[in-house]
Amino acid sequence: MIDKAEQGRLGWQCRRGIKEVEVVLLPYFEKHFNQAGEREQNLFRRLLDCQDVDMFEWFTYRAEPDAPELAEIVGIVLGKVAS
Repeated sequence: MIDKAEQGRLGWQCRRGIKEVEVVLLPYFEKHFNQAGEREQNLFRRLLDCQDVDMFEWFTYRAEPDAPELAEIVGIVLGKVAS
């Protein structure tokens, strides 16, 4: 479990300049992040360091991340948000 300060910081990082990115990140963070394992949480933190335009391309299936770990977390996030 993460502390309250970290929870707040990550929540703010989910708020993005591109709405299509935010509507994927926020629901995942609010509904699934706390139940995720440590590896998944770390991958999500890494995803939050990526540029909005890249995430937009990934979340709209126009491109895939070059890094396998990022491709993995993009798939996890999209799968959980879509369900």
